[in-house]
Amino acid sequence: MSGVEVITFGCRLNTYESEVMRAEAEKAGLNNAILVNTCAVTGEAVRQARQAIRRARRDNPHARIIVTGCAAQTEKQTFAEMAEVDAVLGNEEKLSSSSYRGLPDFGVSSEEKTRVNDIMSVKATAPQMVKHIDGHVRAFIQVQNGCDHRCTFCIIPYGRGNSRSVPMGAVVDQARRLTESGYREIV
Repeated sequence: MSGVEVITFGCRLNTYESEVMRAEAEKAGLNNAILVNTCAVTGEAVRQARQAIRRARRDNPHARIIVTGCAAQTEKQTFAEMAEVDAVLGNEEKLSSSSYRGLPDFGVSSEEKTRVNDIMSVKATAPQMVKHIDGHVRAFIQVQNGCDHRCTFCIIPYGRGNSRSVPMGAVVDQARRLTESGYREIV
């Protein structure tokens, strides 16, 4: 395996962010790596992510496996303790190329391989531009992230943080860029 492979679970926002992650990881020079963008909405989603991580390690024993997404944000220690996982990045960290530079080497402790901030401290959503959504004929645009409600049954605020919006001009620019790339439908 060479390059960066992304395995995505969950929502459209994760699908969109997976394209950002791939570009940022490649920009950082990451190679021979599998990024697993997890979902925390259900226990089944978390179980499937753990299963995919074990399968990825079996199929690619020498690849770096980096776990991120909502389940990694809310259950960082669970993923850090998996022998198959080389690093755990939070939802904020996964979108920055600097997070992919200097990732811990194989064999570090579970505490050393986590980079997960307090998601409630994030106050803004930076616009992330993509040219395409790999494997999709319909494009997605991020306009908002997080949630200010604290519904008893919902984990989203703990995985995504408080509600914050992408500036309107950036959303329009992203729509224009995706239209120029040939997308006829944007969600």
